[in-house]
Amino acid sequence: MSITRSVVNASAEALKNSDIQRNITPLWPYCRQTLTMSSLVVATGAVVIAVLAVLGIAVVLRARQGFTTPTERAVHATLSTAGEAAKVLRRGLTTESAEESAPVLSLLVGAQGMAICDADGSVLAWEGAGDNHRAGFPPVAQDIIRAGRQRLIRHDEIDCGRDDCQIWGIVAQPIITGEASGAVQTIGVLAAAVTAPVSPGLVRTLTEVTRYAASQLELAELDASRERLAHAEVRALRAQISPHFIYNALTTIASFVRTDPRRARELILEFADFTRYSFRSAGEFTTLAEELRNVERYLTLEQARFGDKLTVRLQVAPEVLNVVIPFLVLQPLVENAVRHGLAGKQDGGSVAITAADAGAECMLSIEDDGIGMDPQKLRSGAFDSDPDATHIGLSNVDERLRAVFGDDYGLVVETATGAGTKVIVRVPKYRQGVTA
Repeated sequence: MSITRSVVNASAEALKNSDIQRNITPLWPYCRQTLTMSSLVVATGAVVIAVLAVLGIAVVLRARQGFTTPTERAVHATLSTAGEAAKVLRRGLTTESAEESAPVLSLLVGAQGMAICDADGSVLAWEGAGDNHRAGFPPVAQDIIRAGRQRLIRHDEIDCGRDDCQIWGIVAQPIITGEASGAVQTIGVLAAAVTAPVSPGLVRTLTEVTRYAASQLELAELDASRERLAHAEVRALRAQISPHFIYNALTTIASFVRTDPRRARELILEFADFTRYSFRSAGEFTTLAEELRNVERYLTLEQARFGDKLTVRLQVAPEVLNVVIPFLVLQPLVENAVRHGLAGKQDGGSVAITAADAGAECMLSIEDDGIGMDPQKLRSGAFDSDPDATHIGLSNVDERLRAVFGDDYGLVVETATGAGTKVIVRVPKYRQGVTA
């Protein structure tokens, strides 16, 4: 691997102080009078400036007080509170998230108490007034989930057996997701406990807050689905790691056992590290340095098998080694290049891997001088349905890159039959939420 990496003396002469004093001394009485008047002027100016500064501050403060109306300030406060609730609910509906979000949701609704139940009607959290109704509330929540509509429960319907209970009633709203997609599902209940007769405004507010909570929980489920999909895609990619490569690698190692035991031990360690990295369970992302190290292990095993028939050129800029990329992005592309570079060539072939610094982005390229691919067949995705194809994982890698970084960051493939293949991967050096 080859890695690419600018007294001033000053001098001055002293002036003769005696000459200066002789020139200044006869003027001193006048200067003293002038300095006294100047001091008065300066003092007066300072007072004026101070007064103007005070007036300016008063004007600015008055302007700031009139910048927002009480209604606008209330809206800003509500949005800020809703944002706090969103951060918690995006983790899904759990006991922990319910306990954290209940005080915030209670504040949004304007209720004295707030209960959050799951899809089974179990109370996950109860904030504020009415907590003494926790034990008897699950059957009520279950009825609301089955009915799928809001309900007002007066205190005598869920009597807690306490004469000093201040609760007038509870307004309960089912948390329904999937309305936009048609896959409607009730995943819980949001209940507001009040100490006075329920106003129409509180009922409408509870409805809107519940819809807001449902939308955040839908996003949480979407995030979880994306994560499950990403893990499934990685598992699928692992399954695509050529069984022929594993068999050939072990066969190559076996051939060195008698002729070169030391070399055999080195290759066994490389193979163990390669499989350990490829089948690891930790993390969806990795650094470019770690991915390149695994590529080196793979190439070491392939070069032990093919010898001089496989030529590898690797050029990496050190500035991009810490760039975070999806796990197992480069290895399948390099394996594809090796198979293309050597297929049907008696004299062997070459593979060039480059990682360059491109400002805010990192530019990766994997190029071989092999048989190439039919661009039309590549565009149609026919390779993906062909179990005997000479390429692996291109669409998988492309989809994962687009899912993480956006559609501007998919694979770019330059190829033609008999003209070799060059795959270009462009990734941002930093993307929020993408960490190794």
